[in-house]
Parts: sequence; structure tokens; C-alpha cells
Amino acid sequence: MGDAADIRTLQRAWIEEAPAALITTHDDATNIYLTKYMRSLRPDMQLLSRANLDRNVSSLHRAGADFVMSYASLGANAIFHFLGNEETLMLAEGLNIFRIRTPSSLVGKSLAQSGIREQTACSVVAIKMNGKMTINPDPQIPLQRDAELILIGNYEGERKFLLWSEQ
Repeated sequence: MGDAADIRTLQRAWIEEAPAALITTHDDATNIYLTKYMRSLRPDMQLLSRANLDRNVSSLHRAGADFVMSYASLGANAIFHFLGNEETLMLAEGLNIFRIRTPSSLVGKSLAQSGIREQTACSVVAIKMNGKMTINPDPQIPLQRDAELILIGNYEGERKFLLWSEQ
């Protein structure tokens, strides 16, 4: 359709009449900029923006977002709906929640030591161990062999995780 930072594109998208805007690029800095820009154009508009990293949620609110969707919070809410046998659930376009047994390369390491987020851009939002689901697990607890990790990320992040965890 066009560049969201271009006023002509926004006018073609009926920015003057729209009751709300959804800002969901894959880059938090762009989302912050667009949120601030949209807020300056339409102070009365409802703005919903996406945060790829939890640390940017407050920045998006300060930029003017009324609501912020973060991978972690979306994942935590979706965990309860992820009780079937499927290994991957699409939460939103380009955003998946998937589960996998703890890879042998990660057994004994804590989430903080694992490097999962840094290496794959995926976040562990829950761990299922001994039949018990722990949402937002303690990053210092060592991962156990029989645990099931519940992760959230995009398709590329899931692919990276699967390749990386096999090393």
C-alpha cells in the first residue's frame, strides 16, 4: 500500500476518519516512531502497537500507544489455549507459539545462560515439567531433560531455534 510515514499514504488509508490504527512492523524503533507520528497527527485516535522486545513496551506507551502487544504477554495469554497436540500455534500473522522438549544441548543450563533469545529471537514464555505448567519461568532455574519449553517467535526465529538447538 505504501510508506506509513508518508502523509499521502495515510490520507489514502483514511487517516482522518479512522477510529484506530494498528502499528505492527517487525522493528520496535519503527513502531515507536510511527506511534509518535500517528499520535501527533491524530491525538484522538486509538493506537495499538506491537513490541517485539518487552523492554520497549513502556517506550511505546510513552510514544502514545493506547495498547501495546508484546510477544511475551501474547504468549502467556495463549498458553492456556495451547493444550492440544499441535506443536505450533499461530497467534497472529508471523507470530507463532511452539513447544519442544528441552534440547540436550540446553539440559542443565538456565534460561539466562541458554542464549535462546540472543541466538534465535525467540522467548521462552512457559515450561511444562512434571505435568505442571509454569508461565514466565524463573530465568535462573536449570532446564531439565524431561521439560517441555513453550516458546514464542516468528517463523524465522522458530527455524533458527530448531537449527541452533541441534548443534
